[in-house]
Amino acid sequence: MTVRPLVRVVAAPLLLALASAAAAQEAAPVLPDDPRAPRFREIERGWFTAAELGWLGFFKTPTAEPARYPGAGAGGGFGSGLVVGLQAGVDLGRSASLALVLLGANQEASVNYGAFSLLGAGGDLRLFLAGMRDAQQVDRLHLYLHGRGAWFATDPKGLFGRTDVLLMAGPGIEYFTRLRHFSVGLAADGVFALKAKAAGIAVVPTVRYTF
Repeated sequence: MTVRPLVRVVAAPLLLALASAAAAQEAAPVLPDDPRAPRFREIERGWFTAAELGWLGFFKTPTAEPARYPGAGAGGGFGSGLVVGLQAGVDLGRSASLALVLLGANQEASVNYGAFSLLGAGGDLRLFLAGMRDAQQVDRLHLYLHGRGAWFATDPKGLFGRTDVLLMAGPGIEYFTRLRHFSVGLAADGVFALKAKAAGIAVVPTVRYTF
């Protein structure tokens, strides 16, 4: 047998085997998706609403119009009470969120001074600082810093004031639950009413739903 026929005899089966392997590879069925693979995001981000219910206290409660409230004197001293809020906002990626806020509060000071309420609206900016991962390596616990400003009216008019601007800022924590649309949080804020020149503190738990 000459060299050329010998090459043909050896090469023909090899080429046939390679062609068969290529055809088998092309015809291989597509593997099904892993049923254990997550089909949704562990933490939802985007548009959200939130509800707040907490405590607000002013270190002093000055009398804005002493002639109208002579019994209140120069002020009522320390005043405190419930504060409630509603938010509607949007997450700006993973690092921040922006929201519109409705605020209402009821404050009670000394007996002579009495009680007054605040009702207003404003905006809230939150910045993400750090996260803590759970056993599934999901950042569920977040540490944040936020600030807000709100214009508010008071009642009765002229006691604590008529209208004012309330500034609030401070740190907070937020936990994103395994019900991925829901999160719960707690903020501890410093508070200042500009016209009344009254400082205070607030501790406000929050429940948030993200669409």
